[in-house]
Amino acid sequence: MTQTAEIPNTQFYAWKNYRCAYEHYSPDVGEDRHSTPLLLIHPIGVGLSRRFWHRFCNAWYQSGRTNPIYNPDLLGCGESDMPHIAYAPADWAAQLQHFLQTVIQKPVILVVQGALLPVALETVQLQTQPNLIQKLVLASPPAMALMTQPTGVRKQKFTWNLLDSPLGAAFYLYARRPQFLSSFSTRQLFANTEQVDSEWLDLLALGAANPASRHAVFSFLAGFWRQNYREAIAAITQPTLVIIGDRASSISRNKQDTPERRLADYLKCLPHGEGVKIAGRNVLPYESTSKFTATLAAFENTKLTAQ
Repeated sequence: MTQTAEIPNTQFYAWKNYRCAYEHYSPDVGEDRHSTPLLLIHPIGVGLSRRFWHRFCNAWYQSGRTNPIYNPDLLGCGESDMPHIAYAPADWAAQLQHFLQTVIQKPVILVVQGALLPVALETVQLQTQPNLIQKLVLASPPAMALMTQPTGVRKQKFTWNLLDSPLGAAFYLYARRPQFLSSFSTRQLFANTEQVDSEWLDLLALGAANPASRHAVFSFLAGFWRQNYREAIAAITQPTLVIIGDRASSISRNKQDTPERRLADYLKCLPHGEGVKIAGRNVLPYESTSKFTATLAAFENTKLTAQ
């Protein structure tokens, strides 16, 4: 039996004296309480938060799936607290590890969008016994060059200090204008420009309404996530699915970074990886929701082959 997922009420938990928000989807119809929950990691960008996943969550349950879904806002985003700090992947990973241990309290399939992959990798590294991450799904991960060639600490701090200024605050006001968001989404995110519509732009406008949300975005732009994660990727013992868009693009200057090359790079590095290329560009759970959902469901059905 299929059903439409109503967006659940926002719930909150405390982490390091911060108030952190999340949604817990727990379908009533035909729920298999033994099914593995999904834990979603949303991307960072102007106006982005857990709301990025709403279209996917609805499609997941319409397809007949019954897994519980946990959809948190990372600190600095959505309805979570927005302290004025420079956020590193390790900070968000510690938040998610606390969420796993105190709220979910059971193994999950971790699904991460885009360049938040370092947060997923840091979260995997925090696992002890029992390991609370059963499988991983990497949706539109960055080019391997971006994941293995760090930017210098001095450059990161310089960029952060430049953005964390009145000039940066003014830039954020400009960047959250509908015209800018539409142009950026068309140029960098979507293969089908018709999907850069009022639904998408309203989602971003809502998320960017609080100017304090700029600190998470500026942390991302400063490149604190740009470290060498090759060994961390190679150390993943869990089955891992990589989903790449057939029109995936990158900020990498490497012209050889085709979707096929990107997929091959990850599969070469992952000990227990498999990969799929589907139609779309860089925001597959939103742009190519049906195909992404079906691909993830097929992976969720497969038996564990590694621990």
